[in-house]
Amino acid sequence: MLRASQYSKGRLGALARVSRAAVGALPRSASVRQYSYQARPDTSEKETIVKLLYNIGSKKEVEQYLRHFSSVESQKFAVIKVGGAVISDDLATLASALTFLNRVGLYPIVVHGAGPQLNKRLEAAKIEARYEDGIRITDGPTLAIAREVFASENRKLVEALERLGTRARPITGGVFVADYLNREKYDRVGKIVHVNREVVESSIRAGCLPILTSLAETPDGQILNVNADIAAGELARVLEPLKIVYLNEKNGLYHGTTGKRIETIHLDEEYEDLLKEPWVRYGTKLKLKEIKELLDTLPRSSSVAIISAEHLHKELFTHSGAGTMIMRGHRLFSEQDLAAVDSDRLRALLMDYDPSIASGETTAASYWQKLAALKKEGGQYWIYGDEPYQVAAVVMRKPGQSIACLDKFVASKAAVLGNITDNAWKLITRDHPQMVWSVPRTDDNLSWHYERADGSWGVGDNIVFWYGVEDWKQISDMVAGKFSVKETSTSTSASAPAGVRAYSTMARRNAVRSAIPSSRRSYSTASSGSPLRVGLIGARGFTGRELIKLVDGHPRFELSHVSSRELAGKPVPNYTKAQLNHVNLSASEVGELAKAGRQAVDVWILALPNNVAAPFVTAIDGAVASLPMKQQPVVVDLSADYRFDTSGEWVYGLPELHRRELTTRNTGRIANPGCYATGSQLGIAPLLPYLDPARLPSVFGVSGYSGAGTKPSPKNDPAFLQDNLIPYAPVNHIHEREIGHSLTRIAQASYPFNARNPLKVQFSPHVAPFFQGIALTLHVPLRLSMSAANVHELFKDFYRGERLVHVTESAPLVRDNAGQHYAAVGGFAVPPHSEGGASASLADRRAVLNVTLDNLLKGAATQAIQNMNIALGIDEYTGIPTPDAPTMSLE
Repeated sequence: MLRASQYSKGRLGALARVSRAAVGALPRSASVRQYSYQARPDTSEKETIVKLLYNIGSKKEVEQYLRHFSSVESQKFAVIKVGGAVISDDLATLASALTFLNRVGLYPIVVHGAGPQLNKRLEAAKIEARYEDGIRITDGPTLAIAREVFASENRKLVEALERLGTRARPITGGVFVADYLNREKYDRVGKIVHVNREVVESSIRAGCLPILTSLAETPDGQILNVNADIAAGELARVLEPLKIVYLNEKNGLYHGTTGKRIETIHLDEEYEDLLKEPWVRYGTKLKLKEIKELLDTLPRSSSVAIISAEHLHKELFTHSGAGTMIMRGHRLFSEQDLAAVDSDRLRALLMDYDPSIASGETTAASYWQKLAALKKEGGQYWIYGDEPYQVAAVVMRKPGQSIACLDKFVASKAAVLGNITDNAWKLITRDHPQMVWSVPRTDDNLSWHYERADGSWGVGDNIVFWYGVEDWKQISDMVAGKFSVKETSTSTSASAPAGVRAYSTMARRNAVRSAIPSSRRSYSTASSGSPLRVGLIGARGFTGRELIKLVDGHPRFELSHVSSRELAGKPVPNYTKAQLNHVNLSASEVGELAKAGRQAVDVWILALPNNVAAPFVTAIDGAVASLPMKQQPVVVDLSADYRFDTSGEWVYGLPELHRRELTTRNTGRIANPGCYATGSQLGIAPLLPYLDPARLPSVFGVSGYSGAGTKPSPKNDPAFLQDNLIPYAPVNHIHEREIGHSLTRIAQASYPFNARNPLKVQFSPHVAPFFQGIALTLHVPLRLSMSAANVHELFKDFYRGERLVHVTESAPLVRDNAGQHYAAVGGFAVPPHSEGGASASLADRRAVLNVTLDNLLKGAATQAIQNMNIALGIDEYTGIPTPDAPTMSLE
């Protein structure tokens, strides 16, 4: 998640700024809104605001929290304590944040202070501000000025809200009844003994946000000064809200040793150890004690949030949050014997949330037997959960195995909303520094697993994840199934949160992501020479490294963010334009950045494995939905996830064949083709009108082992590949489908293969001992005979003027093409008896040709730069070396 310290005010375009614009644009009914406890704003208006909330979190997250907050009476939503500095320094943001909440039908109760303003007035009046035990001594003159200051600041906030069309009621007295705290010591300072909740509820019934000062009165009418934090806490004790929010400019509590913001504190688990930390002293210790005392009196569903006004929405409506959340939580347990847990409550949780048991595929009793059998065989199991059984996990270790297997992880909606899943995960990984688990590819929560895993590997219909495993022999065994990894059940009633809080005081390891550069480029369409900022997600792979080199040499592009989970914090190599470190951006963080449109990043490159890009695309789409198209960043996806898109939102990015679509359909979403698919299509496209409709083209492909990625496997092991050639995926390779699908899209209706008769190809990929490059041999059946010279001329005419496709007479070679940015097509041949025209035999009516290209360049990175240039209105070949003629070893 993005942290407040990473933003500079007025530059990122965070939700507070979006909300101000949105709130100002939304119409308000001229009539006074009638209020009852069930009343809510106009439906269409609420829907608009809810859609804007999708900019900060997933639709599921936002709607889940809205239902949660709307499930209680209006006065039980939230008590928000506002410091005086927030009113003086960030009034507009505060007002828009409160208005945003009100427009979705919520009624936060605001209690504000005015400390800085009071000190300023006292100084002007030459009255010394005196304190005892951290409490302001309030004599008569001080109290007189305090009343004026509180009334003035209260009026400022109410008027700011009403300017935005939000009805608010100033309440400067009548709510808090107090006695003297210690009259001799503190003079007119009060200790609250009663809260008149009717005053607050009356305001809400009238459809107004209650805006309270913290001043109290004795039963006989003497006004007393009360600290606003204490007043907010006493009000919360009476109303028992779901949220108690303390707004401050720091955006949370910070760890005194690491300097990192603490994102979650579960008091039942962490409080005692937290107080022992050397940096927890003075004001911090007092604040923690006060919060614990407050939460101990409230339902466990209540929590405290310490957050800035700017990020209030993210804290309230996303799993990841934005400030510091403090809750009681529940003590977690870990048992190694089923008899030590409440099996009935565990059974009930599994029956509700475990897919296999809930569907009747198996039973809890059968699962108990499985655990007993494992133990009898000499294995071990651990059962994790919390006291009310809202979350449960089962970890197994079979005899002879050193790595544990996460077998089940289930949670209720309450556990997700309360971040109990995150706490349970920390406990599990603390006990098991090495762990493996398997999840179906179709699981809705894949992003949750990717964020918690150190690595993953697709195996059939499943994805194997691991954590803490560095021995590649062990990883190979896991992938090969030697660890008998079962599909892990990781279900919740809501879906696992996509971005739960990464840092807690009890975290096993520091999971805080590296600081994100906060500099921003002002958006301008006037300056043709201004740099265009590129965000790269997935920099660890070979393609990511090539992209960094290309951006470094591009006259218009500069890198703004380079994200890699494994390389976070390390310097970005091969980049000379600036000193830049890798960061680890989650999908939600990318969404936050995307809200500013091209003010933050002009183009996002997703250089991720297949089936991983969707959360990032969803986050970006949600963030920019309200922006004009020209201000929306371009997205180039290098995976296969959107190459088969039929919605019209994505353009297929093979410029030599789809240039018209790329230049005329301004969608800003480009699916970069696959490497094999690029070369194969370049070799077939000129022959589309002449194909034999009864036979399929065949492609024999050989790639360097860089095409197998950076994760070790036999396909990228040079020792294993020595004197070797490895075939793989002989049928239904995704590039096989991509070739036919994409060529069909450009085929005219008169061609043998067209939309009514889609083209299919036969594709046989192999891995060779060389590092980079692709060699393709294509056999293309024709409906009439052609000479080799005819085919050669046909290709020369077709690619005339294309600077990244070279047509050669002789066969191109991999070694000539490796490290080059173009594709070479040549070596045209036909069977010796094909000169017989239409009378030639079927076997003779075919063309054979060769295509080579660098899989990392024209097959990936170079093509991405081509697409970015086109999408951003730059010359297509800017930043790409384009030799006039190819290097040829064969003549």
